[in-house]
Amino acid sequence: MLTLADVLEALTGTRPQAASLIISEAAIDSRQVIPAAMFVALPGERVDGHAFIKDAFQQGAHIALIQQDLTNEFPVLDLRQCCWDPRFVIPEPPFCIWVPSSLEALQTIARFWRSKHNIRVIGITGSVGKSTTKELVADVLSQRYNTLKNLGNLNNEIGLPLTLLRLGPGYQRAVLEMGFYVPGEIRFLCHIARPKVGVITNIGTVHAERAGSQEMIARGKRELVESLPEDGTAILNYDDPLVRQMANHTSARVLFYGLTPEADLWADEITSQGLKGISFRLHTGKDTLHVHVPMIGQHSVHTVLRAAAVGLVEGLTWEEILLGLQQSRAQLRLVAVQSASGALILDDTYNASPESTMAALNLLGEMDGRRIAVLGDMLELGPYEQKGHELVGGRAAEIAQVLVAVGSRGKMIADAARQAGMPSIMVVWVENNSQAIAALSNIIRSGDVVLVKGSRSMHMEEIVAAMEVME
Repeated sequence: MLTLADVLEALTGTRPQAASLIISEAAIDSRQVIPAAMFVALPGERVDGHAFIKDAFQQGAHIALIQQDLTNEFPVLDLRQCCWDPRFVIPEPPFCIWVPSSLEALQTIARFWRSKHNIRVIGITGSVGKSTTKELVADVLSQRYNTLKNLGNLNNEIGLPLTLLRLGPGYQRAVLEMGFYVPGEIRFLCHIARPKVGVITNIGTVHAERAGSQEMIARGKRELVESLPEDGTAILNYDDPLVRQMANHTSARVLFYGLTPEADLWADEITSQGLKGISFRLHTGKDTLHVHVPMIGQHSVHTVLRAAAVGLVEGLTWEEILLGLQQSRAQLRLVAVQSASGALILDDTYNASPESTMAALNLLGEMDGRRIAVLGDMLELGPYEQKGHELVGGRAAEIAQVLVAVGSRGKMIADAARQAGMPSIMVVWVENNSQAIAALSNIIRSGDVVLVKGSRSMHMEEIVAAMEVME
């Protein structure tokens, strides 16, 4: 278990013998502090963690990392002044440790703590499907190994270190989702986590507003496979040309997955059974397996292939892999809800990009009943904004009988659907969620299947909540 001695050794290079204080975990939110935790006070644009140090200590935190000079309310171990000699006295908890940067200190401690554990790390990145892949991979590996994973979306320069500080002697594998916003970020995360296996899902237009282009996104995601050691393994999506090309940028072994025999692990004869899951044939070498998993939508086959590939690389048997796949509840973000009116609502309001929305529309197309698509703005698309919304609108015209488009960018979806041949009377464009709810109250009826999807900031869960009680 992490101790104060580990923290001080990571930050100073010296290990005081008297620093045996146990630290249960690290937290940046005082409301999530558990007894014996280390609270990391991070300054922010809207909220400064230094204002919540007292709250963290009241919750039971032993220490707090700070980068601001505070009043004398709490004892402070100042790393600018202290020198570690046998006479040095460490304060009784709770107390603060002053560091030049609390974020950099958190990262330094996590890097140190990771180096103390002989554990194989699986890194996962991509534009769409990272979180679901992480969950499914962890479920598969857990059939044999005690497996650590990111909680929620703790996948950035803050969340990944917080996850690594949960490492203990019982863990044998760690599955870490790695987010990407700017070039160099994934390389930095790899420097902390030291992955042995890297999984790339796909390259889409998510975050193009920040990264600039799909090529720049691919370059950023590629940092994962570039960081792998020679005895590592890069698991790459053969069906995505930008991912396939990453094989030329790694010294690790490459394992391709996809829907073509050219891949090392591939699937065919895919059959959707709606909310009951998907069935397909899985091939690797001379082996062919008939697989049924409870995940919904044909796009989920790629997720299954990634998890199976990791299982094979980590030495699991097919029996263990299939058991993990079939027992998994990885598909957490799309929820099927029955409304009071008798309509089935597919709640996929967690977030949206052109790629994930197209996949959700394809799932809608696999369902029986009158199909209604409620689609909102997709953000952070940069130069792909118009094209991305138009592609979604064209696909909605092919899949749905009724389209309700929400938001200023949603108008592009509506216009594209009409241009693709969807009858204008079946296309509704509204500016906000309240107008969408009013429109849907006159549209949905028993037997309908309603997909609701948009970027997180659109708060389209409000539409789902209202539809649930519509009669």
